[in-house]
Amino acid sequence: MDAFTSITSRTVVLPRSDIDTDQIIPARFLRTTSREGLGKQLFADWRYRADGSVNPDFVLNQPQAQGCQVLVAERNFGCGSSREHAPWALLDFGIRAVISTEFADIFRSNSLKNGLVPVIVDKETLAWLIANPGAEVTVDLTTRSLQLPNGEAVTFPIEPFARYCLMQGVDQLGYLLSKDAQISAFEQQRGAVSR
Repeated sequence: MDAFTSITSRTVVLPRSDIDTDQIIPARFLRTTSREGLGKQLFADWRYRADGSVNPDFVLNQPQAQGCQVLVAERNFGCGSSREHAPWALLDFGIRAVISTEFADIFRSNSLKNGLVPVIVDKETLAWLIANPGAEVTVDLTTRSLQLPNGEAVTFPIEPFARYCLMQGVDQLGYLLSKDAQISAFEQQRGAVSR
């Protein structure tokens, strides 16, 4: 997982509520345990027509969306099933943060464990972002803030441990493995005391 301290990016706006994980990555693409290539299937039923051709009307297929690393969506993003493939697909496509007023709990947890930052903002900030697609914003984990083009900074909540892991570029297992020497020393000391 790549370390995430801050990113500055234009936004791509998907002004829909209740975007579920089956819309993010349809179930037919869940046969893989690899993260690679899932970005091609991100929002597949919206990005492609029934004949497999690209839908030029879908926002992620439009030229102004190219290179955007921040997705803006309405409330309840990531609802539905608990598939970890949803944040994998977003990351593989190049999205590093999603901004909304509300995220499904399991999606938020899966995102944080995989390097995708869910940014929760108030309704007024979200309304401004939706009305201004392509706005350049900065998501900063150091200050836990979303910096808007007008200089305003909006703070967002993030669990301290998840924030630490994101900033270090490690997942939970990587964090535990980094403490192997301390764990071994504790176990040896505890074993010596209990004898």
